[in-house]
Amino acid sequence: MSSGAGQAPDAELSWTSALLKFLELVKYENLAAGISGGVVSTLALHPLDLVKIRFAVSDGLQMRPKYNGVVHCVRSIWKQEGIRGLYQGVTPNIWGAGLSWGLYFFFYNAIKAYKQNGHPEQLSATQHLISAAEAGAVTLCITNPIWVTKTRLVLQYDAGIDPSKKQYRGMLHALLKIYQNEGVRGLYKGFVPGLFGTSHGALQFMAYEELKKEYSFHKNVAVDAKLNPLEYVTMAALSKVFAVTATYPYQVVRARLQDQHTQYSGVMNAIGRTWRNEGVHGFYKGVIPNVLKVTPACCITFLVYENVSQFLLSFRQC
Repeated sequence: MSSGAGQAPDAELSWTSALLKFLELVKYENLAAGISGGVVSTLALHPLDLVKIRFAVSDGLQMRPKYNGVVHCVRSIWKQEGIRGLYQGVTPNIWGAGLSWGLYFFFYNAIKAYKQNGHPEQLSATQHLISAAEAGAVTLCITNPIWVTKTRLVLQYDAGIDPSKKQYRGMLHALLKIYQNEGVRGLYKGFVPGLFGTSHGALQFMAYEELKKEYSFHKNVAVDAKLNPLEYVTMAALSKVFAVTATYPYQVVRARLQDQHTQYSGVMNAIGRTWRNEGVHGFYKGVIPNVLKVTPACCITFLVYENVSQFLLSFRQC
């Protein structure tokens, strides 16, 4: 009895000690830099994100606008609704992207520093992968409701020209209405494929870290040495294309689960119906506008992040 009773306080003390150690490694500069990168890239490229989602949910069975391609889609929305139509859902996208990138970099760097345990040696590719996946899972738990509202707002077809079709007036109204009508479950639609989607960020960060490590070794400089903008952009683009190619189908499934126009009973139902009705092609709908959007978005985000974080961290060292 005495040994069992003594283990609980020891375990609690160990957990508290680990938490305090983790908090000591937290750098809020990473949060600020990540938010900056996410907001800038979202403002620049939101229309392509809107186009990607509209293609992703186009299952051929619903009364939706028909688009022949990316350019036709952009022209159609511009002609019918103007610039306002191309920026439907931009508010939750800014909140979601800003918070997601900020929290991702925040947790990722803290987890990575915790695993290094105060030593400067580099982590392995597997350790980078696991650290990024853990950071992605925590971030998704916080931000999933924002992504649901963004999807719903983006899929308000013709809301700009016919107010009667405007189901949601804005981000806060959408959050409230989804909660009232569907409860917490509604705000976390697409969460399961979103968890699978953490593999996207994990693969991207692993590739980015490994490219930086190998390139720094090739140039014979420290891994954390500042690179020029072209070098950051090149490594960010290569890592993003690699991650998108490997994981895109989860984004289609997630968008369809969050869509207010079609009901699925769950992840497997969405996968099954997509496969039966559209085949493999269905899981890659919207991939072209997605690549056109996420590659430059990633480059902008990482470029802003690297420069802002190094600028802010320079004050910590003074």
